[in-house]
Amino acid sequence: MKNMLDIDSIESYNYELPLDRIAEYPLADRASSKFLVYKNQEIIDSTFKNIGDYLPVNSLLVFNNTRVVQARFLFQTQTGATIEIFSLEPADGEGGPAESMTATGLVRWKCFVGNAKRWKQETLERTVQLANGEILTFYAKQLERREDYYIIELRWNQNTITFSDIFSLLGDLPLPPYMKRKTEESDKVRYQTVYAKHEGSVAAPTAGLHFTTEILDRLTKQGIKQAEVTLHVGAGTFKPVKTESILDHPMHGEFISVSKSLLTLLCENPDQYIIPVGTTSTRTLESLYWIGCKLYHNESIFEQKIPELTQWDAYQISPIAFANSFESLLTYMERFELDEFKAKTSLLIKPGYTFKVCKAIITNFHQPKSTLLCLVSSFVGIEQMRKIYDFALEHDYRFLSYGDSSILFPSYSGM
Repeated sequence: MKNMLDIDSIESYNYELPLDRIAEYPLADRASSKFLVYKNQEIIDSTFKNIGDYLPVNSLLVFNNTRVVQARFLFQTQTGATIEIFSLEPADGEGGPAESMTATGLVRWKCFVGNAKRWKQETLERTVQLANGEILTFYAKQLERREDYYIIELRWNQNTITFSDIFSLLGDLPLPPYMKRKTEESDKVRYQTVYAKHEGSVAAPTAGLHFTTEILDRLTKQGIKQAEVTLHVGAGTFKPVKTESILDHPMHGEFISVSKSLLTLLCENPDQYIIPVGTTSTRTLESLYWIGCKLYHNESIFEQKIPELTQWDAYQISPIAFANSFESLLTYMERFELDEFKAKTSLLIKPGYTFKVCKAIITNFHQPKSTLLCLVSSFVGIEQMRKIYDFALEHDYRFLSYGDSSILFPSYSGM
């Protein structure tokens, strides 16, 4: 890796990743992945099935239970050109992905469009015969082109069919673009975590792909607590940082949902060793803390809209006690009689950020010059990140979504 001096320069998060180190296919056995343990500034080379050996006794693992939808649709124009529509998230004012899943007849979504130059504005359509013999016709119409995506109206003629059904019937699972291969039938199982529940992501929370039901059961017997949050992963997670400074990179927003019981657990047990599984769970937990701070300082701030944490809020809000933050969230829920806390976050975690919730992180190995690598560097330090990634490259670790795993404890931790 290059010498890292400027914490805001994207070059500080660059390294050479050989193509043959990018895992195009997963291992058959989820738990047989290599597992790097960084603790007390030392690196241990292990196997994921041994994860329980490295967790503190009072650990709470927090998983992202989002489920990947088959978000890529293929259409043909009247001239025979293939148009790819990659559904990202509901359009402005249309609510979150979870609400859109139950829509019938029509949705409007932000989408990437492949081969857009060949789409001459006509309404595209596809048909499929349903199990009951009826014909489902699916239409796509351009409504608006924005800087790097389109607003597309998607509608269909069977009002008993939900948008979730449309994904299953007509969509393809969207593998990350760096895999450079077509989706295979096995990916529909292997690119989901074993605990995936709520549809809405266009990419998997890949740190969780290593867990099996057997490992989860073993950790429960070991006394390791487990909880779940939902963050619907957007395609922005793959968006490269094109600016020279990370300060100029516009962070994508993502929807989160958390149960009242988890917020209560966090509020009542502030000293437990909270370990998120993946960067998405990390951003969810840290975002919850800062949203709680916003409510504490101004309880009416979100009275008319969904709570939102913007990209730089965490660097500007006055921090408060951990318990006070989560008490503020619970008070908000009680005020509006909510069973789930829903919000949107654009939090960008970079060196200089102070972690308020997460004591360790379970995560895969990330792309060079990515916001995910910035997050890892924030947690362990840039120089330590460089040592970890150099070790992984030298010891044949597999990288990115289908790659190997790690657990990272902060460099200052004596745990």
